[in-house]
Amino acid sequence: MTGSRLLGTGSALPRQVVTNAQLAEWVDTSDEWIVERTGIRQRHIAGEGETTATLATAAARAALADAGVDASSIGLIILATATPDNTFPATATKVQDALGCNGGIAFDVAAVCSGFLYALSVADSLLRTGMAKRALVIGAETFSRILDWEDRTTCVLFGDGAGAVVLEAPSADNAGKDAPGIIGSKLHADGAQHDLLYVDGGPSSTQTVGHVRMRGPEVFRHAVVNLSDVLKEVLADTGFSASDIDWVVPHQANARILDATARKLGITPDKVIVTVDRHANTSAASVPLALDVARKDGRIKAGDLVMLEAMGGGFTWGASLIRM
Repeated sequence: MTGSRLLGTGSALPRQVVTNAQLAEWVDTSDEWIVERTGIRQRHIAGEGETTATLATAAARAALADAGVDASSIGLIILATATPDNTFPATATKVQDALGCNGGIAFDVAAVCSGFLYALSVADSLLRTGMAKRALVIGAETFSRILDWEDRTTCVLFGDGAGAVVLEAPSADNAGKDAPGIIGSKLHADGAQHDLLYVDGGPSSTQTVGHVRMRGPEVFRHAVVNLSDVLKEVLADTGFSASDIDWVVPHQANARILDATARKLGITPDKVIVTVDRHANTSAASVPLALDVARKDGRIKAGDLVMLEAMGGGFTWGASLIRM
């Protein structure tokens, strides 16, 4: 039996857009330097009144509208984020209250850029057990609030935003190679690589929020190897080949990582959804944001075989194969 079905997608972005040229007025960088190394041309930055919860709620509402279902039918909300509104309660509970579907399950997942893939897999597992009939899986971030705006190696890379999907529990008649739903997923973590990408603060260690710190070249090397390996794992487990994939929706970290991973798998660039130029790296929000963009512009259609993949701090990484 195929796993949970994806009924709809939605996304939300802050109102403020910051271009590379604007960033160059704040920090020692240039549009040419950023584009050459990352492919990023602009990013959205959260302003007054915009938080992870408000962006997540807006994306959730858009996904519900796209799916044509009411919030009252949602029994599970999992929000992937590294930038919650509060240490506790979970930001997912704020989204639940805003949507008016209190009483079900709601919690956050912290796996940074891989968070949406982790949340998607957990939601699918809970739906399969009958814990809920429908779920909202959300990736939402306000990374701009943990950036060191004097560190040009990190502050140029990130943006804010949210993306969401509505999942429905699988049914007994939803089976077969062409049935819509989550076909297979793989998740990994390697805590030994903690110091390559992390935030230098936290309530238990420094009692501060801290800032993002990253050793870029090392992260790049791990990303290309880990992502290509996990994609091969999912294909091997599900019996598909790279040539069967209609679209790859990757974590939007860096255009060079996207290109290198696709080449390693023999996937042509025209099958890779790229939004990093417009959104920059929105961490857990990047995969659902890119998925929503590609569905709304007509590239990803019903019946397409789509691979989602991401790697983030921890390190954590994973991939999911979905029939739309």
